[in-house]
Amino acid sequence: MSFGGADAEGLDPEIRRALEVEQAKARFQSQIHSFTDLCWDACIDKPSAKLDSKTENCLMNCVERYIDSNLMLANRFADKMKRMSSN
Repeated sequence: MSFGGADAEGLDPEIRRALEVEQAKARFQSQIHSFTDLCWDACIDKPSAKLDSKTENCLMNCVERYIDSNLMLANRFADKMKRMSSN
């Protein structure tokens, strides 16, 4: 891991952990933005002051499927890595 061109291995463990936490937060925010964009485009026909039940259900289902598919891919990748390392 590097931070601003510096090697994080030379950092204090507490600082390194704080950097890892911040990077995880940034990845989480990126995921939120991704499914917000994807589900907005899929579910919102025209913006209005309130969400109707159809749009709300579409958004909820879209986000759930997005999360499900990302978890499935992450698990399959982890399994593949585990199998490769055991060989």
